[in-house]
Amino acid sequence: MKPAKVAIVGFGTIGSGVVRMLLEHQDRIARHAGRPVNLAYVVDKDPQRPRNVSLPPGLFTEDLQRVLDDPEVGVVVELIGGLEPARSIVLKILESGKDVVTANKALLAEHGPELFDRARQLGRSIAFEAAVGGGIPIIAALDECLTANQVQSIHAILNGTSNFILSQMEESDTDYQAALAEAQQCGYAEANPAMDVSGSDAAQKLAILAHLAFGAQVNWRDVPRMGIDLVEAADMRYAKELGYSIKLLAVAEMVPEGLELHVSPTLVRRGTPLAEVRGAYNAIRIVGDAVGRVFFHGLGAGQMPTASAVVADVIDTVLGRMAITFRTLNLWSPEHRARVKARPPAEITGRYYLRFNVDDRPGVVAEIAGILGKYKISIASLLQHETEEDAACVPLMIMTHTAPEGAMLDALAAINVLASVHPGTVRMRVRD
Repeated sequence: MKPAKVAIVGFGTIGSGVVRMLLEHQDRIARHAGRPVNLAYVVDKDPQRPRNVSLPPGLFTEDLQRVLDDPEVGVVVELIGGLEPARSIVLKILESGKDVVTANKALLAEHGPELFDRARQLGRSIAFEAAVGGGIPIIAALDECLTANQVQSIHAILNGTSNFILSQMEESDTDYQAALAEAQQCGYAEANPAMDVSGSDAAQKLAILAHLAFGAQVNWRDVPRMGIDLVEAADMRYAKELGYSIKLLAVAEMVPEGLELHVSPTLVRRGTPLAEVRGAYNAIRIVGDAVGRVFFHGLGAGQMPTASAVVADVIDTVLGRMAITFRTLNLWSPEHRARVKARPPAEITGRYYLRFNVDDRPGVVAEIAGILGKYKISIASLLQHETEEDAACVPLMIMTHTAPEGAMLDALAAINVLASVHPGTVRMRVRD
């Protein structure tokens, strides 16, 4: 059978991993694809960048047009990242009559409707397994394996950088800045880690998963999110004392009132699978109406785990499976995006962990409890430690019963202006 010709655009870390797999495992890939898969071009603007793989002569080029003009290239892998020129390049690839494989979650979260509509118009497909969860096959699970189910909820750790930082804080009793520095030294965090630690990266991935699982069309910027940069070592200790670990949790859950979406540091009950996810790993727990709970766990980033997902998409595209899936699922189409609506954040209910810095005097707890009661928020438990006699204030930890987020925010606004409450109030969700 005639070999399939593939091109890669973007020869960075992930691109190098994909090249390694395509060159070193040709027999394995051909066996799964039903015919040889030949790497025809590797496109990048920087020929001098150090890489951990050597290309055979003639494969490297700085000219994308060579790929676009070659009618024998049927699949192009986009691995340059970011929004532009990635968006324009993907459109050019589609318009040249080729299918696309991408790992670019930011591009899909921002321009998914436009790109998928254009691919459908042109009879092409876009595969994106590597865009969420790295080597975890979560897109295939939602697109294929779980399609007999109505997904009811997704609870996920979707950012390995944040999970590594929180794991270090918990296990080494260190503060956020020290854990971040270690993550950067180990290569898990960028020099500017804002997208990871702010929850934005997880929100982009959650928006994609929510579309696949529920048909929601949500701009990732509209997903309520809190980052991990305000989590303190003290909260790690108090959470552990209460029986919890703190994780940056991304949640999509269908309730009668609509789809609840949020990303935030969350106290997760120790001993449960999500609480035990350590280091740079990702994990995704899905509940389906027929299958019940299923759990996916693996490296959510890194050269070879991500390359594994990219090459799997190449194989599916060469086989023709991706074209069927892409056409049938009709993702990011007008019909698909109208299935559900996100619930207003203020109406989303949950339990909360609250930490206040308060004066050590009689009546303070009663003041705070009175305001919580005014907003119909009941206290499940309370924790307070003795401190040094000359301490200006003491920490007071409260675990609440279920309450709407809007009521919680209103109550905290009233509590934080009390003369007995010092700055630095912490609020985190609780997941049992």
